[in-house]
Formats: sequence, structure tokens, C-alpha cells
Amino acid sequence: MNATELAHAIAELASDRKAVDISLLDLRGLASFTDYFVICSGRSDRQVRGIHDAIQQGMKEQHGIAPTRIEGLTRCDWVLMDYGDVIVQVFTPELREYYRLEQLWGEAPAERFEAESAAA
Repeated sequence: MNATELAHAIAELASDRKAVDISLLDLRGLASFTDYFVICSGRSDRQVRGIHDAIQQGMKEQHGIAPTRIEGLTRCDWVLMDYGDVIVQVFTPELREYYRLEQLWGEAPAERFEAESAAA
């Protein structure tokens, strides 16, 4: 599975758990530590945890892949999952607005993920 396919698989799992504002930032050529950020929001810390759980379980069951590192599960207002070529960041709306990663990485090509785009 290449980085693009991995990012889309993760975004689909997040979408299945009702994550909102799912963005894929293509960092190839801009960062040496990863190829993509998958950024999304849950409406509450409880939903952030649920999105994390769905991604972790789905990636393991469907693709045999586990993250090498997970941060933020104690508070669940910002959970980071490191899949190597893809780093997943699940935020509450307040923290996402505060950190504004899409603006920080504004030069990165961005794709807004919609559930229908997975079928296309």
C-alpha cells in the first residue's frame, strides 16, 4: 500500500466514524518525516477517541498495519497517530482552530476528503 492509498484508507475509516472536515495534506517534497497528514475533527473528546479507535482497529483488521506511535489519548482533544508515511491528527474543533495546521502547511497541496470521493 503506497502513501496515497494509506491516507485514503485512513480518511475513509475516519469518515465512517463521522469525523468532520477531513483533509489530506500532501507533504511530499515539503517534509522529510512523512508524506501525508490526514487531519480531521471530532465534535467532542469522546468522538475523537472513537475516531482514533476506528482508525486503529480498521487499519489493523483490513490492512495488517498498526501505528508506530500514538500521542494524546489521555486527554483526547488532539490525538496523533504515526503510520510512517502518513501522520493522522484528530482534533476537537477548538484545538484544530488553535493550531491551524492547514494554514501552517499552506503550501502543501490539500484534498478535502468526502465519503463519495472514496467510491470514485
